[in-house]
Amino acid sequence: MRALDADLRLAWQFTRGADRGERWRAALTAVGAASATVFALAAVALASLRGRRSIPLADGLLDDPGTRSGVVLGLVLLLLPVLGLLGQCARIGAVHRDRRLAGLRLAGATPWQVRRIAALETGLACALGSAVATVPSVLVLLRLWDAPTAPAWAGIALVALAVPVLGATAGALALRRVVTSPLGSVRRTGPGDGRVSGLLFLSGLLLAAVAALLTAATASGAPLRSSGGPPLPLAGAVLAVGAGAVWLSGATARVVGRILAGRARSAATLIAAERLREDPWSAARTHAAVLLVTVAGTGFLGVRQVLADAVRERPDASFYLTGLNLTGAAVAIALVLTLSGLAVGTAESLAARRRGLAVQAAAGVPQSVLGRSLLLETALPLTPAVLLAGLGGTAIGVRYAALADEAVPWASALFPVAVLAACLLAAATSLPLLRRTVRPGELRYA
Repeated sequence: MRALDADLRLAWQFTRGADRGERWRAALTAVGAASATVFALAAVALASLRGRRSIPLADGLLDDPGTRSGVVLGLVLLLLPVLGLLGQCARIGAVHRDRRLAGLRLAGATPWQVRRIAALETGLACALGSAVATVPSVLVLLRLWDAPTAPAWAGIALVALAVPVLGATAGALALRRVVTSPLGSVRRTGPGDGRVSGLLFLSGLLLAAVAALLTAATASGAPLRSSGGPPLPLAGAVLAVGAGAVWLSGATARVVGRILAGRARSAATLIAAERLREDPWSAARTHAAVLLVTVAGTGFLGVRQVLADAVRERPDASFYLTGLNLTGAAVAIALVLTLSGLAVGTAESLAARRRGLAVQAAAGVPQSVLGRSLLLETALPLTPAVLLAGLGGTAIGVRYAALADEAVPWASALFPVAVLAACLLAAATSLPLLRRTVRPGELRYA
């Protein structure tokens, strides 16, 4: 306990003495924590309601327990990209503060203590964001709900305390493979190989298959349910899809790097291909989030067009359209969070490789070539993967249109192109950092 208190004090001192770049990182972390707090508080407030209620919001979408639980599930799923963003911010924070963290190593701190201090800095920023979001959220809740129940208040208190803890935990997990040497070199212990993603993918498929067989075997009796959570086939499918997206992203980067490494005709393409071939899993989690949002967004646009055309003439059309609009807002929020994580991840990659980039610049590689290689590192693996994800989402819309006997919503196929362009713009936000990365002063630590 005494060691944790000392680490917390050091983290607070680091936060107080942060420069402008670190303040931007802390601000982004606080924004992510505030978003997570708002989503979690809304989910807790809705989950605490029992039975049918008359809620003057969303055209009656929140009145029925069934539709209300769907909204709660959507809010919970929005927490996943937020946690990913917090992990990216923790990694880039550790890389930027390597001089001070190296001083701690020279003073006798272990690598785990250094990672814990960096994770606690993320927790402090999350605590600020959680506090800023909790106060107005409670005021809005009191305006809409005269007398919140005791479970609602307990859930609010739990969320306010859990967000900083989850933020620090996400930071610690993100830094688990980062090593800070006493001489100021921050590095990964080694590139990943995708085995964990492959095992999770196979585990998810196995869980879904076993649960489906058990459900079919007990179809004549009581239905099989998980204890208070989602059905087991759904949980297995979610696990398989998420891990499969990570595996697909890393595998695509590896294949593209190997193919282009021997066929590159420009220096920028060669640098990007060698980087992808050396460590194809460095950005796999961020790219996997892009793929999941692409599938969900493309499929949603197709389903929305079909369903909107089908219910437009019905008297309760506003009920369905409100649900569609809320789903679209959730997809848009997930896309913004994913793009933010991609931008932060690109900046973290630059900071982690700044010594190698400085060596390349000193050897005569133009900065424009390094900038193009940075964009190609994002574009080369994402282009085929995003197009494949777009085909999957389009297939969902086409299948839904066939079942509803409506026109095929081909316009949704433009969504993957828009996502890919947004990803390149997000990666381009790190180009100003490249100018500071290739300074000759970095050669002292090469």
